[in-house]
Amino acid sequence: MRVKPGASRPKVGGQYGDGSDGPAPVLIVSVAPRAVDGAATEAVLKAVAKAFDLRRADVGLVSGMTSRTKVVELVGDEHVLATRLAQLLRS
Repeated sequence: MRVKPGASRPKVGGQYGDGSDGPAPVLIVSVAPRAVDGAATEAVLKAVAKAFDLRRADVGLVSGMTSRTKVVELVGDEHVLATRLAQLLRS
């Protein structure tokens, strides 16, 4: 996912990149906190949990603690999560 810190309001949706020149498109997550002391990262994990209707404990950061590009792991039904991801990428 691609993070946009300092947004006026949180939003999970849209895609970064189109996949035509390399990796598949990734989900955009906008959050209000700036990238200071992990505040933006924590806000991202909470926003993603809410967008996928998961508990915060079911969303873990795999890589990208200090980067705008983050990899997260979601715990839940793979089919349901994949369907929701496809919806969010289109929004």
